[in-house]
Amino acid sequence: MRLLTGFLLALISLTGTSAPAHASTTDPVHVEGLLPGGATYVFDVPARWNRTVLLYSHGYVPRGAPNPAQNSPGAAARTALLEDGYALIGSSYASAGWTLEQALPDQIATLDAFTARFGTARRTVAWGTSLGGMITTGLLERYGHRFTGGLAMCGLQQGGVANWNNTLDPLFALRTLLLPGSDVPLVRLPDQATAASSIAALSAALGTAQDTPLGRARATLAAALHNISPAALGITIHVGLSWRQEAESRAGGNMSWNTGVDYRRLLTRSAFRDEVLAMYRDAGASVEADLATLDAAPRISADPWAVRYIARNISFTGRLDVPLLTIHTTGDELVPVQVQAAYRDTVTRAGRLPLLRQAFVDRAGHCTFTTGEMLAALRTVERRLDATPAALNDLASALDPAAVPAFIRYRPAPYPRLFDLATPEWES
Repeated sequence: MRLLTGFLLALISLTGTSAPAHASTTDPVHVEGLLPGGATYVFDVPARWNRTVLLYSHGYVPRGAPNPAQNSPGAAARTALLEDGYALIGSSYASAGWTLEQALPDQIATLDAFTARFGTARRTVAWGTSLGGMITTGLLERYGHRFTGGLAMCGLQQGGVANWNNTLDPLFALRTLLLPGSDVPLVRLPDQATAASSIAALSAALGTAQDTPLGRARATLAAALHNISPAALGITIHVGLSWRQEAESRAGGNMSWNTGVDYRRLLTRSAFRDEVLAMYRDAGASVEADLATLDAAPRISADPWAVRYIARNISFTGRLDVPLLTIHTTGDELVPVQVQAAYRDTVTRAGRLPLLRQAFVDRAGHCTFTTGEMLAALRTVERRLDATPAALNDLASALDPAAVPAFIRYRPAPYPRLFDLATPEWES
């Protein structure tokens, strides 16, 4: 009896559960199910399906937080797309946290489950936000034959190793300049309690630094190494330690380093360089002296096996086979807009630049797009439309008249520390 019960549960999980039979024939068909690896999925298919399926990848969910399957970035987009005949699908991924190893195969398995139930789509578009933008890019690089195009919104386009490298830089500067001689751990964090202790120490030092002109200048320098304003350092400290600890537990060690890094050069490339110099002048202090202190401080080395894990899960090759459009807000301080320069460089070296388009929204915040901006970008990918700011704004206004779109011409500053798989000798 126990074996029969288990078989029935597995069968239900694989086939999913549909909306009640008494639902109107004009309502979308709603299906929920469970993939063999443990991820849940959700499908919404309109009665008059236009034969285009949109595979949505959601953003980062901290370990322990609720992690439901998602098939759109919000209710307004979901309603508009279903009314226009699009099928919407997506999964939860098998785990939360830095789940790249599970997310890509889970999303492909979700697409397979949809195809088995509803048939092959005429067009399949991958799209996603934040970490989901990174997953979308990975899907196009690794499974490009399954898609007609993709839209990566506010994604981590610099890739995993570059992300953790550049997240380390401001924390290293804060510890060195605000807690001289401290052994507060920044990497190889054994548990969340250790991460929380480091967060508390750096946050307290940052708070104290706000009381003096020199302290504020040093905080500005640390932030500039990550291309963010000092106001965003609080969230960077949390992400750079708590989320790092979760990622390290997957990688089996520390996946980032600053050995050999020239912080003078990083400051020169920073979009906030002039602000840093002004702050030090106002404080009557020498930025060169603090850069020399950073140069002299003991550096942090990586564990090669952890770097290899994060490179696989995931850094980018730039080898696109289908078109990808990325959109990013210019004032994003969680995932700085310079990540788009990093991916453009990677795609250029891979010889695939004609397949990449990038658009920018003049707005502060992470993923703070209007519904119209997202729908316009999605329509542009699907129909190979003009991706200029004027064309995107016109389309966004038509699709979402209540909101004011803000696509602009913009070229982000260089990314501080590029790491990708576009060159064969990356492991050296």
